[in-house]
Amino acid sequence: MGNPMTEMLKGTLEGIVLAVLSVRPAYGYEITTRLREQGFSDLVEGTVYALLVRVERRGLVDVEKVASEKGPPRKVYSLNARGREQLGEFWRTWSLLAERIEQLRTEPAEGQNR
Repeated sequence: MGNPMTEMLKGTLEGIVLAVLSVRPAYGYEITTRLREQGFSDLVEGTVYALLVRVERRGLVDVEKVASEKGPPRKVYSLNARGREQLGEFWRTWSLLAERIEQLRTEPAEGQNR
């Protein structure tokens, strides 16, 4: 098994990226940088770009090409109505899962007294 943080991140990264985009539009490198600043230091840029392609195909984001000072135009992603719905579903699922995990962590195991 790989790094536990990396393994858990795989299942939640889409929701995390949508949450970043709910604050303000951003391009791929900017999203990666923000997440690294939030403590997701093992996050690989290519992973974020692949995820952005998927959420774009699913219609969860709008994309605008913006001129860059260096190189080709950047694709700036912004959360659209469908993406906001998906983010709401992510947070509902996350809350339920976190609640259940916390119960498992704090309840005594069967046959044990705390």
